[in-house]
Amino acid sequence: MGRDLLIGLGVALLASWLLLVVGLLVARPKGPLLAEAVRLLPDLLRLLRRLAADRTLPRGVRVRLALLMVYLAVPFDLIPDFLPVIGYADDAIIVALVLRSTVRRAGLDAVRRHWPGTEDGFAALTRLTGMRGPESG
Repeated sequence: MGRDLLIGLGVALLASWLLLVVGLLVARPKGPLLAEAVRLLPDLLRLLRRLAADRTLPRGVRVRLALLMVYLAVPFDLIPDFLPVIGYADDAIIVALVLRSTVRRAGLDAVRRHWPGTEDGFAALTRLTGMRGPESG
């Protein structure tokens, strides 16, 4: 009985992982959107570090950001990075979800205040992550 449970759990995990891979293949950034995301990466990493260090933000937000940075630094992922395009898609999706969560809890102004890049870069970041502040409804 225990063996059947482990096999069933393994099959469920494999099926979930395959579903995630298929979903990422369908939703992966395409063309200029992917290039824009890659261009923003250095500023995005600085943003995450600055937000995580900001003691005025709620503790839960800072913990989430710190865990995100650890996840990004760990050498293994849900989908291996050596797979073209989709290898980095899981990272991009997780970053977008954490940034959206940060905006919901701390406000878009906090993210804007710590953004190290250009205005165009910030506009691109809000497009890529779907972040919206109270002013944009």
